[in-house]
Amino acid sequence: MKILGVLSVILLGLYSAAAVTHSLRYLHSASSGIPGFPGFVTVVLVDGQPFSYYDSNIRRELPRQSWMVQTEDPDFWERRTQSSFVNEQVFKRKVAMIKPRFNHTGGVHVVQLLYSCEWDEETGDIKGQWQFGHNGEDILALDLKTNTWVESTTVASFSYKNEDWVIQLNNYLSQGCPDQLKKYVSHGRSTLMRTESPSVSLLQKNFLSPVRCHATGFYPNRAVMFWRKDGKEIHAGVEKGEILPNNDGTFQMSVDLNLLSDTPEKEGYECVFQFSGVNESIITKLEESNIRTNGRKKLKVLKVELCICVALKSGRFSCISHSCSCTTVPFPSKGFFHPQRVLV
Repeated sequence: MKILGVLSVILLGLYSAAAVTHSLRYLHSASSGIPGFPGFVTVVLVDGQPFSYYDSNIRRELPRQSWMVQTEDPDFWERRTQSSFVNEQVFKRKVAMIKPRFNHTGGVHVVQLLYSCEWDEETGDIKGQWQFGHNGEDILALDLKTNTWVESTTVASFSYKNEDWVIQLNNYLSQGCPDQLKKYVSHGRSTLMRTESPSVSLLQKNFLSPVRCHATGFYPNRAVMFWRKDGKEIHAGVEKGEILPNNDGTFQMSVDLNLLSDTPEKEGYECVFQFSGVNESIITKLEESNIRTNGRKKLKVLKVELCICVALKSGRFSCISHSCSCTTVPFPSKGFFHPQRVLV
């Protein structure tokens, strides 16, 4: 998995995939060339939810979950602030050592360090991760099973290849990090393990645009959404979007259906939303009355088998076929174009 740019990571987050797997993720980012953006940012996520935030402008570690404010001792966040301040200084020194080797003199630069641990509450399995990246590309990763480096370039390796440090890091990701994660999950279980169903809508900009099935307000983010026709999932003409976070801690996602690439008929199409591991589905039928559109007039489409149309002087079409339909398309009332009949 490539490390994303700092802006994308902060907005999108990083999410755990298994229903009983919890995650604690740290992202340190140093950037330059981005006006108004802090030079250093730390984001901590628990189960994909913002846990805390620190940057070089505010120089404070700020909680992002009310349950952590209520359960931890008053000195906890002061200790977190001191730790993040030290991380800022160390990380900036690392970046200063690496940056000349990229031979970049200007523009935007984003250097990131991502490390995390995952804990399977059901099996007890622990997994760790450590990655270093520059401008969205992975340049160095640590294989925690073998304590060996996986390099895509030699640029960064010199500043992290220290055997004693690797052993300490492995111990933290396999013991210290999971212990912290278990404590945080215990504090926030009622919030982290909740389920919120989405609001699902069908959206269409105009009659030529794809129909978008949009679900928002759901939690957790372990969910899928797809289009099906006559009870079977379809892939032709379907474009799935990413799961994105909302400001309130819930998530949203979309999946588009381009009818023109498949068939113009709307009958039998359904949008299906499912939480992973749950049999129940939220089903939204594709019907004209369910579609919210910006268009002034929806296009009613009928199947065309064979149609011969002749334009008459009256401006109408004379069509010889019972399988043909001529539909009015709105045009601007002024200028060269005027409302007229076009063949579908």
